[in-house]
Amino acid sequence: MRILHVMRAPVGGLFRHVADLTEALSARGHEVGIVADSLSGDAATEAKLGALSRHAALGIHRLPIPRLLGAQDFATPLRIRGLARSLSIDILHGHGAKGGFAARLGGLGHKGAAALYTPHGGALHFDQKAPSGALFMAIERALLAATDAVIFESAHAERVFGEKVARPKCVTRVIHNGLTEAEFNPVAASTEAADFVFVGELRQLKGIDLLVEALGPLRRPDGSPATLVMAGDGPDANDLRTRIAALGLGDRVTLAGVQPAREMFARGHCVVVPSRAESLPYIVLEAAAAQRPLIATDVGGISEIFGPQAHRLIAPDSKEALQAAMTGFLAEPDRFGEEAARLRAFVHDGFSVARMAEAIEELYGQLLARR
Repeated sequence: MRILHVMRAPVGGLFRHVADLTEALSARGHEVGIVADSLSGDAATEAKLGALSRHAALGIHRLPIPRLLGAQDFATPLRIRGLARSLSIDILHGHGAKGGFAARLGGLGHKGAAALYTPHGGALHFDQKAPSGALFMAIERALLAATDAVIFESAHAERVFGEKVARPKCVTRVIHNGLTEAEFNPVAASTEAADFVFVGELRQLKGIDLLVEALGPLRRPDGSPATLVMAGDGPDANDLRTRIAALGLGDRVTLAGVQPAREMFARGHCVVVPSRAESLPYIVLEAAAAQRPLIATDVGGISEIFGPQAHRLIAPDSKEALQAAMTGFLAEPDRFGEEAARLRAFVHDGFSVARMAEAIEELYGQLLARR
């Protein structure tokens, strides 16, 4: 098959998914191309796309895909249509709200291709009662008429999409994201590790304010204060620094900047994911695969990752619940370690890149057989 993935910014879990899928499909003998936004990016973006290019036989194409709705949103689909025709594309797969918009509009003029959409969660956080949210949901509903299939990365995403947008009449599948086999190698904490580690975007949605507030009164069994290391960057980084200073936690919280997740797992005895909202976060999958003790909130598809241990998840947006869980880890680290080993085994069985790619490849083939 000749496949074209369309996304806006090559960052975060969405890009991770597209990159893993591109590499896996290429290894299975398919030819893959990528469309990504040309309006944003930096050296890190170029490096990521450059590394992916060896798996993209149909090339990496940079077209303007603005974050907000604008004139380029109507010009770019026309260019994608021309690109799909010139490359004889069989599958147009849009990822994220803007990638899905551009791919499906572009597919309207290329009848030989099947058009798929994976929301990747971001769209589902919109408030449909707000004017901007209502407009966005109306556009999503309209685009379903140009969609051959919707792939949801979690059952949670499928449910929320049905509630906020519509229940698609086209083919739908829940296909969980997956990890490579190498990522299931356990990571041990270093001798100088902090008690807790956070890895993710520094914004309020991720619960970073609750995390530092919960840390304040925490003490280890020997009475010494608990510590935290946080890796990442984001729009609320300065507010986080201000809050840490105001709470007098400057000597207990280390801001490490943007760092690889597995390297950071070794810098904390317990990974904390205090998010207020998520879809199917890679950071939870990665921490589970690395067999790290893990505290997470019951949002999005995290309960699907935890499976039989879903009862351990805590209420979101609750400093008290987060503080109680962190206190529990400090008191019983061995119990958390045993739970981490069982969670790793569960995730290994159900969340692999190979399994994800096989399911998506099978769906592509079914759609093409119908055309």
